[in-house]
Amino acid sequence: MKSFIPWIGGKSLLANKIIAMFPEKIDRYIEVFGGGGSVLFAKEKHAPLEVYNDANGHLVNLFRCIRFHREELQREISGYINAREVFEDIRTQIDMRGFTDIQRAAMFYIMIKISYGADGRTYGCNKKNISPDYLSAIEKRLKTGAGVVIEHKDFENLIKVYDRPGALFYCDPPYHKTEKYYDAEFNETDHERLNACLQAIKGKFVLSYNDDEYIREMYKDFNITAVSRQNNLSRGEYKELIITNY
Repeated sequence: MKSFIPWIGGKSLLANKIIAMFPEKIDRYIEVFGGGGSVLFAKEKHAPLEVYNDANGHLVNLFRCIRFHREELQREISGYINAREVFEDIRTQIDMRGFTDIQRAAMFYIMIKISYGADGRTYGCNKKNISPDYLSAIEKRLKTGAGVVIEHKDFENLIKVYDRPGALFYCDPPYHKTEKYYDAEFNETDHERLNACLQAIKGKFVLSYNDDEYIREMYKDFNITAVSRQNNLSRGEYKELIITNY
């Protein structure tokens, strides 16, 4: 199944290729930088234990509301229309005090859906499907088996908490030199901190990055596969790397 929202750096076009590189058997699957969850949703179940994590609090709140309050969230979303005034009002109000988690989740859902390129910053000026009907299927996926654990932690702490020999971490961090497009802060120190963390894990990792000499040098001791996908915004080809420790 597909993700329910577009997301900057989303992996909908590479999800199947990434999953094809996963080990055959894993005990736990952890998406460290979950984003729109394209890789998570691309398979019915990855492992007995699944974990979704992201640094964006609004995104995590949206996932939790779908998981636990889907019907109420759908009703709230149904009250919105695709309009510039709606987008600008949400941008102004979403961080104000006084809203419930469900109200804030609905606002964030609409803001991402009707923004340009899912940037959440500029109005998209085109037709968008903002229907919340698909959230029923997403709720079911998030509740499959024991259900997906939804976390909101720093990546280093998360990896240390869930690391086991049978763990698989899928990491899709903000790409090098594109960090400004994300609301959650990520800098060069964080790229290096992630590298140091992955160097020391007991489990396995699959890591997505842009094809960048800085990244190639940092991960030169691991297996690096070059891939490319269509860039929908520029209508060109975008080169990426898939890096593994196995």
